[in-house]
Amino acid sequence: MRAIWKGAVSFGLVSVPVKLYAATESHDVSFRQVHAKDGGRIKYQRVCSLDGEEVAYADIAKGYETEDGEMVILTDDDMAELPSTSSREIAVEKFVPREQIDPLLFEKSYYLEPEGAGAKPYALLRQALKDADRMAVVTVALRQRTTIAVLRVRETEAGEVIVLQTMMWPDEVRVPDFKVEVDDAKPQEVKMAHMLVETLAGEFDATEFEDDYAGAVEALVKSKIEGGEIKRTETSTKTSGEVVDLLAALQKSVAAAKTARGEDSDSDSDSNSDSDDEAPKRSAAKKSTAKKSTAKQAPAKKTAAKKTAAKKTTSKKTAAKKAS
Repeated sequence: MRAIWKGAVSFGLVSVPVKLYAATESHDVSFRQVHAKDGGRIKYQRVCSLDGEEVAYADIAKGYETEDGEMVILTDDDMAELPSTSSREIAVEKFVPREQIDPLLFEKSYYLEPEGAGAKPYALLRQALKDADRMAVVTVALRQRTTIAVLRVRETEAGEVIVLQTMMWPDEVRVPDFKVEVDDAKPQEVKMAHMLVETLAGEFDATEFEDDYAGAVEALVKSKIEGGEIKRTETSTKTSGEVVDLLAALQKSVAAAKTARGEDSDSDSDSNSDSDDEAPKRSAAKKSTAKKSTAKQAPAKKTAAKKTAAKKTTSKKTAAKKAS
């Protein structure tokens, strides 16, 4: 893993230097939007809704839309005046009971690793959190914005580590706009519900569950590849046919460049055809040279073969120049 942030956890007069690592990663199956006809990728352009013209990235600014639809444009200078912080401190504000933190507030999770001489105070903080069965409410500046978070201890295959979980602000949690009102359940119904809960009671083990959707997509894609149901695109890199396409593109580029300079592009194609005819001869020379090398006559023969090839190449280039 690669550390994405470095700083220190401070509580009281104690400071613990730490590194921050992302604790989670997404394994969602991702798709690209493509043209169903030929598999070409769909591209989007930045177009102004007023004049219909494409806008360069350098000309794009941030805009805040008001409730009545008006737009307030904020420049880079305006954004620079906003409060921001680059503090490298995870400041512990208080230690609270675990049950007081609603999991709905949790956002992103990060592992904290002690750095240098911070191993001992890190272990002390970890043990204190476990023994007290509490979480530490902290404030931290990530990406130049201050946010609230909690520190808690998590058991992993590598041992117990302190996890920092960022939290949403209270006004970011929505209140449901519906109510569920029903008559009181009958005692027999409540009893049966309790029996059902007891029947399905158990310990949580995340490894018992798997993402069957991702597996199904992989199997589907594999079957289509094996069945030849694929589209060759300009970005394909797994087939030898792309070398031919690249060669053709380079030849066209050379021809276009010569045309732009007022040169005859036909001589290039003639030269290419001549070199194609010459290719088998060169290959044969190389093969015969390899055979002779086994008879301990390699140095002299190889030199002769190279010189011959050089002469042929020189004559071809001279012919090409005369033709142009």
